Amino acid sequence: RCPAKPTTIAPMNDATRNLIQAIHDSPPRAVFAAAGAGSQALADLLGVPGASRTLLEALIPYTADAFDEFLGGAPEQYVSAETGRRMAGRALARARHLREMEAWPLVGLACTATIVTDRPKKGEHRAHVAAWTPARLRIYALRLEKGARDRAGEEGLVSALLLDALAEASGVVARPALPLGPGDSLTAETVDFAPAAERLHGDDVPFFGILPDGALTTAPPMALLSGSFNPLHAGHTGLAATAAALLGAPVAFELSVVNADKPRLPSDAVLDRLSQFAGRYAAYAGNAPTFVEKARLYPGAVFVVGFDTAARVIQPRYYGGSEAGMLAALDELRRRGNRFLVAGRLDDDGLFHELPELALPAGYETLFEAIPARLFRHDVSSTEIRATLQAEADAEAARR
Repeated sequence: RCPAKPTTIAPMNDATRNLIQAIHDSPPRAVFAAAGAGSQALADLLGVPGASRTLLEALIPYTADAFDEFLGGAPEQYVSAETGRRMAGRALARARHLREMEAWPLVGLACTATIVTDRPKKGEHRAHVAAWTPARLRIYALRLEKGARDRAGEEGLVSALLLDALAEASGVVARPALPLGPGDSLTAETVDFAPAAERLHGDDVPFFGILPDGALTTAPPMALLSGSFNPLHAGHTGLAATAAALLGAPVAFELSVVNADKPRLPSDAVLDRLSQFAGRYAAYAGNAPTFVEKARLYPGAVFVVGFDTAARVIQPRYYGGSEAGMLAALDELRRRGNRFLVAGRLDDDGLFHELPELALPAGYETLFEAIPARLFRHDVSSTEIRATLQAEADAEAARR
């Protein structure tokens, strides 16, 4: 169990106060999540006027159940680099949700640690801190010299690292040196997402993915759900979870960067939308606008779609009016080992439609499999959610 008991908060010195003031004066807003240590960093952030310009939310998942719920499942280890990265991702995704229609830069800041407590510990005293922004992930691994400090001293060092990580992610250049001792060790690494997005924008790569722990990947997923995810909502995640249970395999998400009916998404918009998945889901961004082109990128993958999308796949008008073109596309999909898992959808007239209603081309029926409504149904669309958010934003602006 990773959470440790609260500790006495040390008085803030001038260097820390000045650093926090610089953080408050910088544009980013953050969600803070810490377990095992880091409470002093939170107290210090709140102790300097202007904290509302920095903190969107602070979370201390104290028990294992709270930790598991925040992370979306129990980790293999509560205090590990992967867990710290995923915590920061979940914090960033939460920040993206809380930001709604606004345009602030965002940071997910997290710490998982094991430090001095009221019982002997056989293992190392250590902390894993991560700061995740849409453009990059910065990870820190701190090993503390055992026996060199009391609990307050170890808490102070971990909290200083948290503030330094937030300051670095916020673009604060002048930062005091961390109070490391001769027996401590600190390493850091960075994963840059922005270059991958730029290469995608320039057609230098056809797709890239970001795994739940922030690692970049170019390995094709086994199954994926494509969309614009503007915004990601419970219908998307619920459909992916249902499909994963049916397939016995994880379902990744794919952001469609190129769409026949919309302008190409710029790199910063791609990274912003991908941040909604951080810490919990594998998310890809790809340049293939049609499913036959996606099949070339992701051979063998199962495409999880709604009824309306499946209907378009078999309509000749989406192939230049050519039935032969449509059949050739289905042939290629079959050759590459791809198929469709199809959920029902509610139309604009309030009628719910499922796969058996479609007149599938003879000989291609096995390319399509239905997800029964009894297993999954979600009737709220991204368009409706955007309209609601905009109405709320307009109402808030009018109140001001």
